[in-house]
Amino acid sequence: MEGTKQETVRSNAAGRDALTLLAFLAVVILGGSNAVAVRFSNFELPPFWGAALRFTAAALIFWIIVLLRRVAFPRGRALTGAIIYGAMTVGIPYAFLYWGLVTIPASLAIVMLTLGPLVTYLFAWAHHQETFRWRSILGAVVAFAGILFGLGTGIGTTIPLLPFAGILFAVIISAEGTVLYKTFPGNDPLMVNALALSTGAVILLVISLIAGETWHLPGNQATWIAYIYLVIFGSVVMFYSFVYVLNRWTASATSYSMLLIPVATFLVAAWLLDEQITLRFLAGSVLVGFGVWLGAISQAKQ
Repeated sequence: MEGTKQETVRSNAAGRDALTLLAFLAVVILGGSNAVAVRFSNFELPPFWGAALRFTAAALIFWIIVLLRRVAFPRGRALTGAIIYGAMTVGIPYAFLYWGLVTIPASLAIVMLTLGPLVTYLFAWAHHQETFRWRSILGAVVAFAGILFGLGTGIGTTIPLLPFAGILFAVIISAEGTVLYKTFPGNDPLMVNALALSTGAVILLVISLIAGETWHLPGNQATWIAYIYLVIFGSVVMFYSFVYVLNRWTASATSYSMLLIPVATFLVAAWLLDEQITLRFLAGSVLVGFGVWLGAISQAKQ
């Protein structure tokens, strides 16, 4: 009888591990296409308004699911954590991402996002969630060298400096938000995303008003396709999957998905946007990936 119970526990654990891995892969696959879809959205919609429109619709879907499933509303620190998570991983970083993707190629933006795991690891160390190792510093240097090598002389000339810096800032604040989430009591992923995306949408709407953007719905078929994809798959499915994994893995381990996302982005961007990916750019990307592996992933195996 005891043996049967132990087998059941192991079976349930294996099932949860498989679901977590599937959720992790969903983040990778969907995230790989998001940057390209945002570029399509930015062709017609103002960047902040486009982001706000996306997350408002996604938040509404989450609230409908939450009400239908009667998920308990969080209180106290759990509620505060979900709101902070929304501000730091949705509202503020996506304002910079959408703005940056108006001029920054999708493939470049996604390579810059590969710094996410390393930055997350450093923040996790600063918050005493993980131990510090000097190889992380070396990994950071290698990763930044990869970005500089891949871009060559493009920074500040063919590639605008401010949008480039904006996307890097988005990586940093999103990493800190992911780590801070682990310091608050856990919530149901549906409720977390309902609150987080609502918070992010409000922030983006305010920024859009300040920027004086014109609010309008998409008019072109391609923009509608990109928008629907971003709402359903790029937001509802991907954000739920990310929080699902984050509730079960460490913050830095969850962020490792960013290392696999560029492969999908490169292929989609070359196919749909005719972006040219040079050998120098690919070499720099490999160097970035190696730096993040050296500073973060290799440490997780020890």
